[in-house]
Amino acid sequence: MATEDQTALRPHGSASEVLWAFLKLGLTSFGGPVAHLGYFRDELVIRRTWLDEKSYADLVALCQFLPGPASSQVGFALGLMRGGPIGALAAWTAFTLPSAIILVLFAMAATALDNPVGQGLLHGLKLVAVAVVGQAVWGMAKTLTPDRTRSGIALAAVVAVTFTGVFGQLIAIIVGALAGLVLCREPDRKTMGELSFRVSRTTGAVCLVTFAALLILLPIIAASSGSQSLNLFDAFYRSGSLVFGGGHVVLPLLQAEVVHLGWVPENTFLAGYGVAQAVPGPLFTFAAYLGAVMDPAPSGLIGAMICLVAIFLPGFLLLVGVLPFWGALKRLPLAQAAMRGANAAVVGVLGAALYNPVWTSSVLTPVDFAIALSGFLLLVVWRTSPWIVVVLMAAVTVLLQML
Repeated sequence: MATEDQTALRPHGSASEVLWAFLKLGLTSFGGPVAHLGYFRDELVIRRTWLDEKSYADLVALCQFLPGPASSQVGFALGLMRGGPIGALAAWTAFTLPSAIILVLFAMAATALDNPVGQGLLHGLKLVAVAVVGQAVWGMAKTLTPDRTRSGIALAAVVAVTFTGVFGQLIAIIVGALAGLVLCREPDRKTMGELSFRVSRTTGAVCLVTFAALLILLPIIAASSGSQSLNLFDAFYRSGSLVFGGGHVVLPLLQAEVVHLGWVPENTFLAGYGVAQAVPGPLFTFAAYLGAVMDPAPSGLIGAMICLVAIFLPGFLLLVGVLPFWGALKRLPLAQAAMRGANAAVVGVLGAALYNPVWTSSVLTPVDFAIALSGFLLLVVWRTSPWIVVVLMAAVTVLLQML
């Protein structure tokens, strides 16, 4: 097989080749980050032979170790490997824009939904969010809390978020990482391949310093300037910096930023999150929807662009920053232990968000409960494609509204 023959690999190419390869993926990759990684493997490892299985597995391990959108980080890194910096930008643009455009168009059409049918559709999309977040909690719990210790960390995170509100999310992740250092030191016997990128340690260090500087200075600059554009960039940059464990974790982080500050109504927030399940590409493009419906300005296309760039930027800075040091870092037992604890805490953070605001604002009647449970079972038991579940649940709620 070609992927087993090192001489058959073609690690370098053109940015235009990267653009077209990822545009195909951006238009067809449904199902969330885990499914995206499968699409990438089929297209780029098996069919196009850009890299071998071991290198791909190592890259996936790195992106799952870092905060940020794992599938988009993998795509960005593959574009960087294949076509240099321009290739990385081409990969991100082509994979991200299709879903971002659809979500912005939905945001702009939201005013046309102010009627009984439209309200039924929006309520159905909120119930979709219940089913999808429930599936995410279920799947992540099985993977990230496989023992009593990590289950306990997740439970503590639920309590922290429930009783401390917005600030409890960050506290829970930090405390989870510290608990992991003490309680989750079991050795990891998984073998990973070696990955080599043409990124110097100097470039990596600059990216890491830039990441930290923006995280620390943006809140100060935004507060002193009074600029809503900077406030918006800061809020989405911080959210993108703290997403461990998958794209669904961005839900409670963004909800804490934009709903609690009154920038986006809760109903509008959850309806957009429901639509985001039905489009291909990364879930982080939900940020484009939020930027488009934002109040106060900037909103529309400008707001969408600000939020989209801000939420992806920290993950990419961290990725490029860590690439030159990954070989040594992944072997540190303490780093592995901290990540086990942080990932367990993430399950708790998302579990708390499943209750509030997702469940409390969506499941209002016994019929709502039946619809949400049906969607959950379709996703988890029958493994139905998310876009099909979205269409079915939206259609049912619209029909009930009309009756």
